[in-house]
Amino acid sequence: MRGVSSKVIKTLIPGSVLTCADNSGAYEFRIIHIIGKGGGGRHGKLASAGIGDIVSASVRKGTPTYIKKPVRVVIVRQKATLRRSNGLHIRFEDNAGVMVNEENMPIGTEIKGAIAREVAERFTNIKGVASRIV
Repeated sequence: MRGVSSKVIKTLIPGSVLTCADNSGAYEFRIIHIIGKGGGGRHGKLASAGIGDIVSASVRKGTPTYIKKPVRVVIVRQKATLRRSNGLHIRFEDNAGVMVNEENMPIGTEIKGAIAREVAERFTNIKGVASRIV
C-alpha cells in the first residue's frame, strides 16, 4: 500500500457518517475505529481519518445481511479540502466510502460517483471498478 501524494486534512473521526459509494448493499456507514492510527497521539484526542484511509465502520442503513455488522471501509471522498502538490484544491459534496474485504478488494462491482486520484494510486483494485477519477 503506497502513501498518499497530497496533503490530506483528516477530519473524519469515530462517529462520523459516510455514504456508501458502491453497490454492495449498504447505504450508510458510521465510523467505529480508524485502522492503523493507534489512539490518536495525544491524551484525550480522537484518531482521525481522511481520503485513502481504511476505517472500521458499522452499517446503519442497507440490506439485512450487513446492518449492525462491522465492515472495513476505504474513504474515497470527503467534504474537507484536499490540497494537491501542484496547488490544486479539491472538495467533494459528501463523505463517502467503499466497502472492502481483508485483502482490500472491493466488495461491490461498481462505484457510484467520482473518487479521488489519491485513492486510485493507493488501491489499484478500487481504481478498476471506479466510474470517474478526479
